[in-house]
Amino acid sequence: MNYRRLTLLVLSFCASILTIKAQAPEKLNAAEIKQALNKLEVLGTVMYLAAHPDDENTRLIAYMANEQKLRTAYLAMTRGDGGQNLVGTEIRELLGIIRTQELLAARRTDGGEQFFTRANDFGYSKDPDETFEIWEGEDVLSDVVWNIRRFRPDVIITRFDTARVEGGRMHGHHTASAILAQRAFDIAADPSVFPEQLKYVEPWQPKGLYWNTYNFGGSFVSNHVDEPGYFVFDLNQYNPLLGKSYDEISALSRSKHKSQGFGSTGRRGLIPEFLMHWKGELPEIDIFENIDQTWGRVAGGKEIGALIKKANDNFDMEDPAASVKELLTIREKINGLEDEYWKQVKGQEVDRIIKASLGLYFELVANDYSAVNGESIHISGEAVNRSNAAVELETITFEGYESIMEPYKTLKNNENFDLVWDLDLNEPKISQPYWLEKEASLGMYRVDDQQLRGLPQNAPTIEATFNFKIEGKAVSFTTPIVYKTNDRVDGEVYRPFVVTPPVFVNTQQSVLIFPDNETKQIDVTVTAGTNDVSGQVSLNLPDGWKVSPASVDYAIANKGGEFRAEFQVLPPAGASEGFAKAQVTYEGQTYNKGLKVIDYGYIPTQTIFPDSQAKVVKLDLKKKGQYVGYIMGSGDAVPEALEQIGYQVTLLDPDNITAQSLANYDAVIVGVRAYNTIERMRVIQPELMEYVKGGGTMIAQYNTSMRNQPQIGPYPFSISRDRVTKEEAEVRILAPNHPLIDGPNKITAKDFEGWVQERGLYFPNEWDEKYTTILSANDPGETPKNGGLLVAEYGEGYFVYTGYSWFRELPAGVSGAFRIFANMISLGQDTPDSAALKIENNK
Repeated sequence: MNYRRLTLLVLSFCASILTIKAQAPEKLNAAEIKQALNKLEVLGTVMYLAAHPDDENTRLIAYMANEQKLRTAYLAMTRGDGGQNLVGTEIRELLGIIRTQELLAARRTDGGEQFFTRANDFGYSKDPDETFEIWEGEDVLSDVVWNIRRFRPDVIITRFDTARVEGGRMHGHHTASAILAQRAFDIAADPSVFPEQLKYVEPWQPKGLYWNTYNFGGSFVSNHVDEPGYFVFDLNQYNPLLGKSYDEISALSRSKHKSQGFGSTGRRGLIPEFLMHWKGELPEIDIFENIDQTWGRVAGGKEIGALIKKANDNFDMEDPAASVKELLTIREKINGLEDEYWKQVKGQEVDRIIKASLGLYFELVANDYSAVNGESIHISGEAVNRSNAAVELETITFEGYESIMEPYKTLKNNENFDLVWDLDLNEPKISQPYWLEKEASLGMYRVDDQQLRGLPQNAPTIEATFNFKIEGKAVSFTTPIVYKTNDRVDGEVYRPFVVTPPVFVNTQQSVLIFPDNETKQIDVTVTAGTNDVSGQVSLNLPDGWKVSPASVDYAIANKGGEFRAEFQVLPPAGASEGFAKAQVTYEGQTYNKGLKVIDYGYIPTQTIFPDSQAKVVKLDLKKKGQYVGYIMGSGDAVPEALEQIGYQVTLLDPDNITAQSLANYDAVIVGVRAYNTIERMRVIQPELMEYVKGGGTMIAQYNTSMRNQPQIGPYPFSISRDRVTKEEAEVRILAPNHPLIDGPNKITAKDFEGWVQERGLYFPNEWDEKYTTILSANDPGETPKNGGLLVAEYGEGYFVYTGYSWFRELPAGVSGAFRIFANMISLGQDTPDSAALKIENNK
């Protein structure tokens, strides 16, 4: 054992772009080592480029990375913040974090790497011009150029075309990504364009730009056999080392996009795809035919290439360590290259092969998943060499700092060496995703550090370097400090180690709606990030709002402990909205960050520190009915929002829904995409219709059109892809005297002000004449979309289908959205206590 204490200035970020590290140490089998050796022989790069997570062609990425053996990357314009979420209720920035991690999981599966621009996914856009305006186009273009210059692709392939599809069937972000690819291809080699980047990178000219053609809405033809300018690839060859076809690998990769419901089944057999030549020299047969992908492309590389081929030919699948001496010679030759790019890329590849061939395992585990400035964390670790090669562990260092451990331990075959010591943290930066550190605009995240732009995530909070002598030659490997536990069900579970504030403050409500002049309570939870914290917690409110008490003293003895404070908030007399911001003091400092943990098991646990605030809204609101049953679909925060305006909301179990049980509720609401995600909706639907027929009010929120979907309403309607993407688009009232518009809240144009991201999506475009169309809206230059809110009387009750995006507007505290939704629930409610009478009569 070796015990050592040090003081460490934590580096929160690292500019390295070449590796994306999973939490658990990588353990390659012999076939995977052989695959890596094959790839070591090839010097080539390809970049796939599109708009969002899940836009990428995972089959093509798997093929390029594993069959062509090229360094392959996916450049996504956005992190998918504007999408929907099938695994939870996170939207916007938090969804972007989930989808970022899904992309990283996909790349670990298909062999690619992942990069981004600073563009924010602000929601669906039908127009690339609107997209560029919101994305602050030149900034996004600079990020595309930066990624090209840094990654140096020989070939760029886009997912989307630059053609504008009539009727808005093509996402504006998609078209914009293709336009950006074309513009960046033309200027990336020009040193006069974005010259500030040349402090870190050199100009770079890719050899070719291609479009990966596909079918989309019948507008494109996918088969281009023998057409000039098109190149065909069989992307579904079988890789015997990996034991899968590339479509089987692709399916595993695509299935990582769980939040979007992209589970996929792999296929076998021939699957041709086509690339259309856009820019660069036009090859005759193969898009790589004019690109040297051998070691001959770098000065001094031919000798290295010959050594690698010899080592690869001699590789023994049953004794990988037998190749280590040859690999160490190759490593020395690579480190002597003048070409810094390929020296770094291939140097990391050969180090990975050496480590795997030795069966070398090492890791460092903290005694807790988090720590704060000034704390000492207890670290345990291990190192084991599982080969007969001569391996010595000399020192363990932190990059840029003095060594902290000097074991000078010879690691004999399969003899584990345990490491234990303590680490004092000094002035660390909290582990916040770097793109969320500063306030973003609607279309762009703010990242001032050029070298951080494009990275998929923060570097590990603390990285240690293990310095070995292997067969007498110095070799170093870097690994993150992690937190690890053993779960009784899942077994070994890793979690990133993070540095946190010493104290967090969370408002338990994200939105607080005041429909009258009565006070409401805001609950604030203070959580200790370390032991023995104390101070005061308070709320800052907009002008005209009052809070009592002004502050509350708190004291928490143990890390992870909580203190709950209650504040009574009195709204002003008139309409008003703003934010109630919570803060705590501790040791003379003020902290205003909350704690949010995203833990779904299939991606590494994410710890985020959002600003602690709740939106407060004073509005004029009336409602009828009290009791609401809610069938949760893909996940949304509508139930919590309805509770804010006084409804008693019960989440209904789809397995136990009957017409009799539904009779207890004034209204039953079906959550977003419930008909897409709940198999039993086919069974539940007749019960819902019986409930409506008997006098109930049913509200079904948006769904996408799917095969074998039950008829959602009492009368038929067809769901289309129609949507209104501009949140400020005019909304016209078609039925001003309908009770949904006329009361209890009189709906006017003012109720459609302040909406966020969009008006609505997947509106019906055909419906039975028994439905009343309530609202009409459309994006500029398009025909009116009247199917976004349909109401039908059925029996004694009301059925409502609505594609308007209440799942975004209500959690965002949009005043008019609450008034309209209250009117929907109030349909057919004669008295506020009608549900109580139903319950009494049902006994």
